[in-house]
Amino acid sequence: MSTQRFPRRQSTPRAPTALGALAAGVLLGAVAVQTASAAPAAPGPRAQTTAEVLSASSPSDWRPLNPQETLYLELPVGRVIIEMAGVFAPNHVANVTALAREGYFDGLAFMRSQDNYVVQWGDAQGKKPLHKAVRTLPAEFERSLRGLAIARISDPDSYAPMVGFLDGFPVAADPQLGRAWLVHCYGMVGAGRDNDVDSGGGTELYAVIGQAPRHLDRNVTLLGRVVRGMELLSALPRGHGALGFYEPSESGMPIRSLRLAADLPEGERTPLEELRTDTPTFAAYVEARRNRHEEWFKVPAGRIDVCNIPVPVREANARSH
Repeated sequence: MSTQRFPRRQSTPRAPTALGALAAGVLLGAVAVQTASAAPAAPGPRAQTTAEVLSASSPSDWRPLNPQETLYLELPVGRVIIEMAGVFAPNHVANVTALAREGYFDGLAFMRSQDNYVVQWGDAQGKKPLHKAVRTLPAEFERSLRGLAIARISDPDSYAPMVGFLDGFPVAADPQLGRAWLVHCYGMVGAGRDNDVDSGGGTELYAVIGQAPRHLDRNVTLLGRVVRGMELLSALPRGHGALGFYEPSESGMPIRSLRLAADLPEGERTPLEELRTDTPTFAAYVEARRNRHEEWFKVPAGRIDVCNIPVPVREANARSH
């Protein structure tokens, strides 16, 4: 069996404006789309900063992470927390869950760290035994747009007709085709594969540590995002082999374990909650990032990229940001 790669080793090598409001759902076929759009400049209250928007948020603007879809990647340097996206990649999420419960990743290591691109971990030889999990699955690059209530960002996107957020994840869509997909923003996690689109399954995972490689959208199965601990991944020593793979003389960071949060006792979990992306508060947050009003900023950008909107995550029951 060929070793999965991402890609294969053999490959060559926001003027100030009033706060945006969460618009009413717009019906596209059978798809409800909420719009967080830039409002025209008009007299009104002083525009808020991102910190002020978050400080004024209410508990209902936040939601706890689902322990059934949260992974703890334990490294010698700390814990990396990954939220999985079962709505977009249900089969891969189920398989990674099975891999975690089997202890598949325990004792393995990072095999790749490519500057301004990705880090990758798993079994480089593809020989570690599996039990209930499988090694390969049909690709889950995209899904039907039908029924997805996407909080749309009105700004133009270079890669898709429409972008926005769903349950905290950055999403792109094509209403004419009726398809939606996750996008490769910083911190997104995917399943490495070989040239065959169905040659991945989650036994090799990668995380984006550089500028959003959007050209990978709909070419690799994205299944989650890092919500805490990115600094542990982005600081890994770079590999000196082709595509950032570690040479035989280089050692990748070892993995102590990968576990599902739901499988750990309550006292061993990290209680996190993230800002909901389907509320007026999130729309205001997007506008505050589109047109920055902090004193340091002198020229607001007037627009925003979907990958330049990090969804806030905090300790559960936190009162400040």
